[in-house]
Amino acid sequence: MFGLGLLGKTHIPHYKNTAHMPAVRMPAPKSVLLPLCQHIGSPATPIVKVGDTVKVGQKIAEASGYVSSPIYSSVSGRVVKIEDYLRSDGRIVGAVRIESDGEMTLDEGIAPPEVSDVDSLVSAVRESGLVGLGGAGFPTAVKLDAIKKGIINTVLINGAECEPYITCDTRTMLDESDRVVRGIEILAKFMPEARFIIGIEKNKPECIELLERLTESNGAVSICTLPSSYPQGAEKVLIYNTTRRVVPEGKLPSDVGVMVINVTSLAALARYIDTGMPLVERCVTLDGSAVREPKNIIAPIGTSIRELIEFGGGLKEEAGKILFGGPMMGSAAYSVDEPITKTTGALTVMNRKDAKKSEPTPCIHCGRCVTACPLSLNPTAYSKALNIESTEDRMARLEEYKINICMECGCCSYVCPASRPLVQNNRIAKAQLREYKAHLATKK
Repeated sequence: MFGLGLLGKTHIPHYKNTAHMPAVRMPAPKSVLLPLCQHIGSPATPIVKVGDTVKVGQKIAEASGYVSSPIYSSVSGRVVKIEDYLRSDGRIVGAVRIESDGEMTLDEGIAPPEVSDVDSLVSAVRESGLVGLGGAGFPTAVKLDAIKKGIINTVLINGAECEPYITCDTRTMLDESDRVVRGIEILAKFMPEARFIIGIEKNKPECIELLERLTESNGAVSICTLPSSYPQGAEKVLIYNTTRRVVPEGKLPSDVGVMVINVTSLAALARYIDTGMPLVERCVTLDGSAVREPKNIIAPIGTSIRELIEFGGGLKEEAGKILFGGPMMGSAAYSVDEPITKTTGALTVMNRKDAKKSEPTPCIHCGRCVTACPLSLNPTAYSKALNIESTEDRMARLEEYKINICMECGCCSYVCPASRPLVQNNRIAKAQLREYKAHLATKK
């Protein structure tokens, strides 16, 4: 069982500067770079070649396995290169570069799928290219497969956008509320006994009021107002705070009868079922201390950071760091030529002052990291375990202290008065344990 820390009670500045700004659509970029792995699982396999002409919504890469997702062209134009792309996490994946013709011509084959049962629903969602748009990137069709097993009794719709700056989900709830409600209707048709809970933080009163009004006649739907604290939107935290169910170590939400779907993912699902338009664009929040004009932008997937910032009004001062996502869990971009992907909900551009790294000092054993951890883990114990010389003893200690439960939310690093790189240590520890287990498996 998790401790009381599961409630998630770290209070961080919200900086929701763009919450009241409807998203604006940018024109066709000069080109897009579409990585073949924008999701958890196997990379997609390209089905186009250099020189091919493509249109918006045309499939350019097939899913390569059960846990995979197809990729669609987000612009019309010509395939100019199939290349290797270095992701911000250090992985090298294939990518398709398309030079835009500026026309944004739609593929003639776009049409609503025929959905009559659970199997056809799952197949349709698999074809849509939809993955978790909250950032995790788990293929949505794999998640929906749990419906077939009859084990889901609660669908939890994640509207708890707890990272600083990011407001793309807020705009979905306000600007595409009809799509959110339609998404619920689609799932409810095949899950008649399920209840639907929309979890929204109390700092989004307009979203709460609107969705309460739109769902008040549906007894299967309820709105759960959550404290405005971090990491309220984390899956295990959200599940506990809305249902009081605990997802055991190594288990999935479906193991406790819950399916969690991001509110923007749900709207995208409804859009595909009703129109046949696959996932080719998304709303991206552009904000941060270096941004001249913070705003929400609807951009074709694969657009470069450079073009998105230019459309957003440019920078008012030199960037010290650019993050895919927010400052708590975002990953740093190494170049403004990197593309946004399906999972890019925000670009946070910090000036040099805000991006400056604090120098760590010795741990003072204050215990703030343990208190802040939503899963009641002990980050200092992982730091100590990493210094154990014996590999076997080090791995045993990390397993004993349940390092794999860590969701890398960054609360420990945020509250540490000594500026210790605690979440970074946790990532290193998890990676070491993963490699160690993989090595043992090869010896069996």
